[in-house]
Amino acid sequence: MTKKAKNSSTKKDNKEKWKILEIDPLLKKYYEDDINLRMDNYEKKKKELLKGKKRISDFANGHNYYGFIKVKTGWYYREWAPNADRLYLMGDFNDWNRRSHPLKKNENGDWEIFIKGIRSLPHESFVKVVVVANGVEKDRIPLYANRVIQVQNPDGSYDFKAQIYNPRKFNWKDQGYKKKKIDIPLIYETHVGMAQEKEGIGTYKEFEENILPRVKKLGYNTIQIMAIMEHPYYGSFGYQVSNFFAPSSRFGTPKDLMSLINTAHQMGIKVIMDIIHSHAVKNTIEGINEFDGTDYQFFHSGPKGNHPAWDSKVFDYGRNGVIHFLLSNVKYWMDEFHFDGFRFDGVTSMLYHDHGLGTSFDSYDKYFSMNTDTDAVTYLQLACELCKEINPNSLLIAEDMSGMPGMCLPIKDGGIGFDYRLAMGIPDFWENTTETDDWNWDIYKMWYELTTKRPKEKTISYAESHDQALVGSKTIMFRLADQDMYWHMRKDDDNINIDRSIALHKMIRFSTISLANGGYLNFMGNEFGHPEWIDFPREGNGWSYKYCRRQWSLVDNKDLKYEYLNNFDKDMIEFIKKEDVLEKDTIQLWIEQDRKILAYKRGDLIFLFNFHPVYSFENFNLPVHENGNYEIVFSSDRKKYGGFERVKEGSVFETHELIENDYIGITIDIPNRSVLVLKKK
Repeated sequence: MTKKAKNSSTKKDNKEKWKILEIDPLLKKYYEDDINLRMDNYEKKKKELLKGKKRISDFANGHNYYGFIKVKTGWYYREWAPNADRLYLMGDFNDWNRRSHPLKKNENGDWEIFIKGIRSLPHESFVKVVVVANGVEKDRIPLYANRVIQVQNPDGSYDFKAQIYNPRKFNWKDQGYKKKKIDIPLIYETHVGMAQEKEGIGTYKEFEENILPRVKKLGYNTIQIMAIMEHPYYGSFGYQVSNFFAPSSRFGTPKDLMSLINTAHQMGIKVIMDIIHSHAVKNTIEGINEFDGTDYQFFHSGPKGNHPAWDSKVFDYGRNGVIHFLLSNVKYWMDEFHFDGFRFDGVTSMLYHDHGLGTSFDSYDKYFSMNTDTDAVTYLQLACELCKEINPNSLLIAEDMSGMPGMCLPIKDGGIGFDYRLAMGIPDFWENTTETDDWNWDIYKMWYELTTKRPKEKTISYAESHDQALVGSKTIMFRLADQDMYWHMRKDDDNINIDRSIALHKMIRFSTISLANGGYLNFMGNEFGHPEWIDFPREGNGWSYKYCRRQWSLVDNKDLKYEYLNNFDKDMIEFIKKEDVLEKDTIQLWIEQDRKILAYKRGDLIFLFNFHPVYSFENFNLPVHENGNYEIVFSSDRKKYGGFERVKEGSVFETHELIENDYIGITIDIPNRSVLVLKKK
C-alpha cells in the first residue's frame, strides 16, 4: 500500500464509490490510489477464497471439518499439516500406542483417520498426535483441540494434553441475543481468573455467580473477557495463545464458559472476547508453532516471523491456510459460545511490518507506505465482514494506537470494518497528567485529548484499563492517593489527600465518559478505586496470588470510602444511559486555564467542571448561547460520593445577557474540584 499505487480496476470502475474519500478530503487529494488498492486487495482475496461461495461464513468452517468430528458410526480426526511426512493419533483410547493409528494424507495437505464407534473416544479422555517431519518425531496438541489441560505424569513431570470434550449439548436460553443491539457500549473489562478475592484462580462459575450481579448492578451493558483462549503462561494476561480453539482450562470447562455467557445474556449483558490474532506463543510442545515441521505453516519464515517485542510468532496473513484457520476461529467463538463480538488485540502490530514499534504516526505517509502489511489489512476486513454476517449487531473493537484511516468505517465505504477503535491516547494522557501537581493540569490539552477523533469514526474512551493497573504502573486512584490509601480510607478519617484523590478520580472518569465518541470502558475494580497493582504469580514474588485478585470486601465495607466511588460510578453510568449523552453532539462552551474551568454542551445538557485545587467561583458567568431555564440535575459533590454538598441540586438558573461579552448565559457558583450537569427545562 503505497502512495504511488497506480490505477487499479477498482479505481477505474468505482472512482466515486468509496465514501471514505468524501469523509476525509486529504485522502481524496493524496491517497485515493491507496484506498483503491486496499479495496482491490480485499475484493481479489475474497473472490480467491470463496470460489463461488456467496458468504465468508460458508468458507470459515475449519472447526467443523478439522479436529475431532463425531458422526453416527464413530469419529473423524483431521489435521492440516501440508509439510509433514507422517501423523499418528495416540491417547488413552489405544494405551498411547505411537503407531497403531496412522492418519492418511489427502489433498491440500490434510490428514485423516476414521475411528469406528462413537464410544471409542470417551469423553474427557486424553489424546495427542505424533507428527513426523524432516526426520524428527514430536508429540503435538491437535490444532483444533477444544480443550487442553496441563496434567501431571506418573513420574511427577507436567505435560500438556488435549482432551476429548464431548458432553451433552448445552441448553442455551438466550434466544434473541443476536438481535439485541447496544447503541452505547458501556464495557466492563474483566479477567475471570483474578475476579475473585481469594488468593488463587477464579472460575467461570464463580464469575457467573459473584461478578455478573455486580456488573448488572453497576449498569454496564457489556463485559469484555480477557484470557479466554488457552495460554500456557498465566502471567501473560492471555496474550500468548497456544491453542486457539480451547477456552482456558484454568477457569473450568467449556460448558462452564457457555453457562457464564448464557447467564450474562439473560441479564441483558453483551459478552465480547479479547481475541488474539496478532501473534501466537512460540512454544512447540503445546502451541501451533512448527506443527508440520516448518516455521512457515502459520507464520512468516525466518526472523520476520519473530515479534521483536513480544518474543512470539507473527502470522503470515497472506497465506490462505492461515486466513482459513483464523477466520474459522472467529466463527467458532461466535457459533459455539455465543460471543457477541471481539476486541481485536494488537491491531497496530498487525498493520505494520515494524509492528508500529517506535513509530510516531504524525503523517498519513506512515499509514500508506512500504511498511504497511496489506495482507493484514485485508485479513481484518474479512474478519469484520464475517462477524457481521454471523451477527449484524456484533460489536467489533480494534486496539489500534496508530489511527489508521478507515479503521472504523464500513467496508462498503472503503473502511476496514470495525465499529470502534480504543482511544488509547486518553489513558496515556491521564497517566501523565496525574503524575503532575493539579495546579499544573493543562485544561486545553485535556479537551484536545478527550475529543480528538477521526471524522465519522467512533472510539471507546477509557481513563484506565488493565494496562494501567499492572506492576510497573498504578491505577488512577493509587497514583493520586498513594500510601494514604492504606491508612485513611475510613469514612470517619478526614484526610485532605484522600478528599483530593476521590474528587479528581470522579472528575477524570466523568469527563472521559461524557466526552466519549461512542463508548466507554472500565477495568473491573477500578470503578471503586481498587488499591495497588496487578501482579501475577511469578518467581519474583514467590508465586503469590496476593496481588492477582480483586478485593471486593473493600467496596462492600460500609465503613470505607471505596463505597463513595462505587456509588458515583453506578450513578454516572445510569445518568449517561438515561440521558443518551453519547448520542448527542458536543459543543465547547468555555475553557480557561487559569481558573481551570471546562464547560461543554451535549444536546440539552451542560457539563461544567472546576478542576481548580483551591478556588470555588461564585457568580461565574457561563455562556450557553440559548435562552431558557437550566436545572442542576447531577453533582459530583454529593455526600454519597464523598463530596461536601456545596451544591443545591434542583436549583434553576434563568438565562440572561452577559454584559461583558454580549452572550446569553447563566450565572452560577462552581465549587472547586467538582462537576455539575445542568439540563434545559
